[in-house]
Amino acid sequence: MTAGPHARSSLALTGQVGACICHLKRRTMQQTPHRLIHLLRNINKQWITFQHLNFLKHVYVMQLNRKLYQQVKPKPEPKTSHFLEKTSLSQAKTVVHEIRSISLPNLPLSKISNQKELKELETTSIVESLGGMGTESKDEKQWKEMKLQLDDLPGILARLSKIKLTALVVSTASAGFVLAPVPFDLYCFLLASVGTGLASCAANAINQFFEVPFDSNMNRTKNRPLVRGQISPLLAVSFATCCAIPGISLLTWGVNPLTGVLGAFNIFLYTCCYTPMKRISIANTWVGALVGAIPPVMGWTAATGSLDAGALLLGGILYSWQFPHFNALSWGLREDYSRGGYCMMSVTHPAMCKRVALRHCLALIALSVMAPILKVTTWTFPIISFPINLYISYLGFRFYKDSDRISSRKLFFCSLWHLPLLLLLMLTCKQSFVVENDKWELNS
Repeated sequence: MTAGPHARSSLALTGQVGACICHLKRRTMQQTPHRLIHLLRNINKQWITFQHLNFLKHVYVMQLNRKLYQQVKPKPEPKTSHFLEKTSLSQAKTVVHEIRSISLPNLPLSKISNQKELKELETTSIVESLGGMGTESKDEKQWKEMKLQLDDLPGILARLSKIKLTALVVSTASAGFVLAPVPFDLYCFLLASVGTGLASCAANAINQFFEVPFDSNMNRTKNRPLVRGQISPLLAVSFATCCAIPGISLLTWGVNPLTGVLGAFNIFLYTCCYTPMKRISIANTWVGALVGAIPPVMGWTAATGSLDAGALLLGGILYSWQFPHFNALSWGLREDYSRGGYCMMSVTHPAMCKRVALRHCLALIALSVMAPILKVTTWTFPIISFPINLYISYLGFRFYKDSDRISSRKLFFCSLWHLPLLLLLMLTCKQSFVVENDKWELNS
């Protein structure tokens, strides 16, 4: 059978393709050695050669355009030894001794002798001053023992107990006592305030005792008494014990057992839970907020003897307030907390740090609305407190959006006056217990 025209054309096309492929194979086999040699030459011109690899430990070598450039690490300047310092001082002394006296032929002998004595005194004083400089430099290089004086002890103990933080704790506990719907008892109020203050001093002293090696790495805490060695650890622990035992005793037997239990639990929570958790997990911020929320609850229980919804409301306000306060503070101290080895949201979870601060700023508005519902304040309180709550929420939003030191500082300083003003407004709008008694009588 004869092939058709289509079969002939396909055979011809197949033959042409095969011929082209064979031709390309021959050219590739012929040009491959030349290309390989050319590539090796270019590599030798532009890249680092094998001989240069031995110098990479000490110098940095780079070959470009057939020129070799080396960058050697500069040698440090030699430090002057103690022997050279002595020789320089001796040379200075000899220079001073080589000063020649000026001849005064026209002056009488008495004046000349007096002037010679003055010059000798001047030279000896200069030599003594140079010798004193050498001894002072030696003394400055040595360690100096810090002696504890009784005049400095009150200030040292005040810094050991973080007196400003203790004052804030006592003020929040006092606000809880006054806001309770019971008649005001001055004697019980004083006992509760003193007991709460002593418990706070004990907790702060134990906290500093545990954190000495970590506080020494932070600029914010490196001047604390235990870090500087102004007092011994034994004295710090003794001070904490002398504050904790009478403080808890006053709260337990002078006020009521419930308040004493809350005070002891707060010391345990701050020293044994919050303090070690600061180097383990970011959950320490929530535990620390719980520690700060307990003092107003203690004030409420000191007045009423029971744990009511109003006490939980006050604790919730203090709990939420601490997140914008502390998160804004820690944002500007991220480097410090990193050096100290503390695990903070601002260091490990910065986005969460901003979200949590904004969330609790908004929670303050809701908690203020809950105050008249729980009959702690009148309905005037959420209205007049709305502007300051709205302002701190705005600053929390700016901190969330900007994420810089300026916005964090504004939020932190706002929190410093926000809490006292909010508690003052609550005291102003407190719902009178007399009105509640009248309503109870009417309802009965």
